[in-house]
Amino acid sequence: MTDDEREIRGLLATWMEATRAGDVDKVLSLMTDDVVFLVAGQPPFGKEAFAKSLRGMNGARIEGESEIEELCVTGSWAWCRTRLSVTMMPPNGAAVRRAGHTLTLFRKEPSGAWLLARDANLLTRQ
Repeated sequence: MTDDEREIRGLLATWMEATRAGDVDKVLSLMTDDVVFLVAGQPPFGKEAFAKSLRGMNGARIEGESEIEELCVTGSWAWCRTRLSVTMMPPNGAAVRRAGHTLTLFRKEPSGAWLLARDANLLTRQ
């Protein structure tokens, strides 16, 4: 495993930990400013909409598990295919579980850090 692959795997682990902890700012620090998210049934959206959604969860907790199935680094770009399951637990309501696959693109910044740049999320309600 290369150093770049280790760094990307670490980024994904940090993303999951920060999400569990509700640390929105940490999650935002792991993505590029021009990030684009693709989710079924919605138009593509960026960092601002992602942040607004996380900050508007009104005390809901998110638990998740991610398994990297494939990771490829080529130059300053990398992609990763994962199997992801996420459970959202609102403070006053039933938990909602979604699971499926994601395809994520990472870009190596001039600083040398890898950041999430594009994400296609194919999760469905379970």
